[in-house]
Amino acid sequence: MNWKGVLPAITTNLHADLTVDHGALAAHCRLMIDSGCAGIVACGSLGEAATLTFDEKIAIVRTSVAALGDRAPVVLGIASLSTVEAVALARAAAAAGAQGLMVLPPYVYSSDWPEMKAHVSAVLNATQLPCMLYNNPVAYKTDFLPEHIAELAAQHANLQAVKESSGDTRRITGIKAVAGRRLDILVGMDDAVVEGVYAGAVGWVAGLVNAFPAESVALFDYASRGDKARAAALYQWFLPLLRLDTVPKFVQLIKWIQAEVGRGAPHVRPPRLMPSGVDLAHAQAVLAKARASHPKL
Repeated sequence: MNWKGVLPAITTNLHADLTVDHGALAAHCRLMIDSGCAGIVACGSLGEAATLTFDEKIAIVRTSVAALGDRAPVVLGIASLSTVEAVALARAAAAAGAQGLMVLPPYVYSSDWPEMKAHVSAVLNATQLPCMLYNNPVAYKTDFLPEHIAELAAQHANLQAVKESSGDTRRITGIKAVAGRRLDILVGMDDAVVEGVYAGAVGWVAGLVNAFPAESVALFDYASRGDKARAAALYQWFLPLLRLDTVPKFVQLIKWIQAEVGRGAPHVRPPRLMPSGVDLAHAQAVLAKARASHPKL
């Protein structure tokens, strides 16, 4: 499993009746890899995992794996209300051909470290698949501290990476301080990618890449190879779009942007609704400015 480079947290393509559009999903997976991405992460927060059934998630894995073959790995987000279901989902994903898992804490229940360690450990033990821990205390209220992550890494050989979305780039250096090279660290917030790479991250689980794959790959490449001038110029152009990844309505905004640039459909499952009013006006303004000032890559 290669955790380095840009791994899109893909949106879940939906028909107008809100069923999964597997044809569009397969085409989108191929587009991401054709654009230089290293793999895909399906059924994460951006993929509307909370509104997908167990069977829908496994069907998405099968479609994604069939679309990519051995070109790039497919990673499934493992997020459930119960540990029992999370373990079952991990095993079903492995059977469906997933090459990796992104392991989340429970969606609703957040508690102390012993309980969260037990939940994550159960998922890590469920299969031999390479795993990436997803730390997003802003969204899930569970904060995996560097020392917690190091403890998990010492006990689970298949924990290979961390998606760090605390918003504090000091966490990257903190994890490196206690885990050394044992774990690959990936940036999980779009508007912190350059800072994260400069702090030592080797991958980016990206959101706006769904609409702007070439620009995302170029930005990550510039930052990774230390081309600070090009990275700064592209980042300045990209940031208003990337900031749409870190607001409560990020799913519907990113899907709307995708639709506007011809790379997806805007449909979302309730309780989300398609953008309107002030939210839509802001997204329209951001996209219009980006189109008018698009840099040469």
